[in-house]
Amino acid sequence: MYAQPEYVFDTKDNADLLTKKDTCDKYDYLAAVACGAIGGIIDIFLVGTPGDSALGNWTDEQVDNAVMSFAKKMGWNPRAKNKGNVNSAIGFLEGKYRVNYDQRKPSDVGDLFNIAPKTHHMMSPAHSPDVVGLFFSVLNQFTSTSSFVAKGQLITVQSHTYELQGGNFIAKLFCGIANWIGHLMSDVAGSSGAHGRGMGIVIPFYEFFGVCKLGAFKTGDGGMKDLSEIAMQAFTEGYDFRFGVAMAIPVAVTNLSISLIWALRRHFQYGYPVKECIPTSKHETLRVMLLMGNGTLCVMDAIDAGLRSGMEPIGFFMHLNLIAWFRLVTLVLKEICIRVGLKDALAEDLEALKRINAALGTELERLKSLDIERYKKETARYNELSKEILCITKEEDLHTTLVEYYKNNDFSLPWKGDFDTFMSDRNSTMVFE
Repeated sequence: MYAQPEYVFDTKDNADLLTKKDTCDKYDYLAAVACGAIGGIIDIFLVGTPGDSALGNWTDEQVDNAVMSFAKKMGWNPRAKNKGNVNSAIGFLEGKYRVNYDQRKPSDVGDLFNIAPKTHHMMSPAHSPDVVGLFFSVLNQFTSTSSFVAKGQLITVQSHTYELQGGNFIAKLFCGIANWIGHLMSDVAGSSGAHGRGMGIVIPFYEFFGVCKLGAFKTGDGGMKDLSEIAMQAFTEGYDFRFGVAMAIPVAVTNLSISLIWALRRHFQYGYPVKECIPTSKHETLRVMLLMGNGTLCVMDAIDAGLRSGMEPIGFFMHLNLIAWFRLVTLVLKEICIRVGLKDALAEDLEALKRINAALGTELERLKSLDIERYKKETARYNELSKEILCITKEEDLHTTLVEYYKNNDFSLPWKGDFDTFMSDRNSTMVFE
């Protein structure tokens, strides 16, 4: 606990806030809802849907710039043949970072399932910009296979023989990861031959919708589609990583503004030191404000999606801000873990492991300083002495053996002069060196 700062209790609200542990007042709730409403307004009027999004157009440009900047660092010359556009950069990266799991037509996979240039980025887990994508990319490159999610199942097919560069496993692994990153950069802004916006890559973990063969929703064309089919159609219509960046903007505005208001009020109004005003999950007030703000954003997003889509499933899905909903769900789950004590128990276990690791490190350093050869020699001498002592049957022989052992090994005797005379003196003290 930190010392209570001096403060003039001019209102009952202030007194209650300072005497209770992390208790929100009405101004905290109002600020959180206001920040969430601002985020909701940005989401409704500036994010919208793919193809009709002011922020989406801006994020598309930023991704194009990032791709061209990355291509330059990898050796692309934007002035060569006057091809300084993003398609030229994408073409350069496509040639430099080829992978064996880039099949795009049914004939490429032995006609096992339907696949098309617009769908293969979502159907191939290795094209996902997350840990799942990294795992499947490295796996496919090392085993010369291609993995796809089709009909709600994971299907793996053999691809052409593919050999990673590098003289050992670590070098090949590094090469595989570099290929994955480079290939994602070649796909994130569409293909080099695309007309218009092109097909990008999925939002992180969006590929899991491919196995969600759930529900039966009547779409605007009169057909019935499950959740995986709706997610796939949304992706082919532009609901990709670039649009995910646009959706993340109102979420970031909401969370950053709430954290800023919380920190400023805590420091200037209640006098807490700066180090106690750093936004972390240990403060209940901040967690509640974030829940309120993100909840407000999601409510506004859902109402807008319902009104604009007329509750048509595909339109409703494309109007939803999945980034905002993901953020809200993670905040709720985190709060539940804290309330039931799960997070505290995990934190205590982590701290215990850190202390154990530190102790092991200290002991390891101490062991490194030991003279192993000397230890072996001394241990051998002790073993020889032990064998001799086991064969002794007389007290005089034991005394003689121990004295000789001390003299042969240059040990100082713990007494001076004759042993019997020394022991007969009550004031004598043995000194072991």
